[in-house]
Amino acid sequence: MIPYEIVRSQRKTISLQVTQEGKVLVRCPRRLPLNQVRRFVQEHENWLEAQLNKIAAQPRLPKLTEEERKALVSQAAQEIPRLAEFYAPLVGVSYGRITIRSQRGRWGSCSGAGNLNFNCLLMLTPPQVRQYVVVHELCHRKEMNHSAQFWAEVERILPDYRQRRQWLKDQGGALIARLPSKEDA
Repeated sequence: MIPYEIVRSQRKTISLQVTQEGKVLVRCPRRLPLNQVRRFVQEHENWLEAQLNKIAAQPRLPKLTEEERKALVSQAAQEIPRLAEFYAPLVGVSYGRITIRSQRGRWGSCSGAGNLNFNCLLMLTPPQVRQYVVVHELCHRKEMNHSAQFWAEVERILPDYRQRRQWLKDQGGALIARLPSKEDA
């Protein structure tokens, strides 16, 4: 059995998360019985092993220094708004404020108010990946979900979005692992 940590909260569902450090987290409702948690982990053991193997195979890049992180934020603050300005008319949307953050869990997000947030680590990705993330978030201005209509809109702008998205899935974890964790501080 793969070792795991249980994180209980007010949620109604159970889910698995494998961190970049290779820790397995089981997120579940407060009162879910332990035998159901165990069964859920066992049912997903093949998936967990695949995720852990993928993390083990990733190159271990050095942690970013604070100066490097600030430089990435500065670069992103220059480039990301230009990309949003270019792609917004193609998508047919407007947007509010753009914020650049150092996030361990997201490449971008779009608020209901139309504000866009992007991860400074995008500056370590190829240009076509940055374009994909910007288009992805702009398309959320039309569809605040990941429905078929949403993906059709992304594909209308970037017909090869699947390859760009796959790059993030394959390589993004190694980049996120470069952010210092709280334990590193």
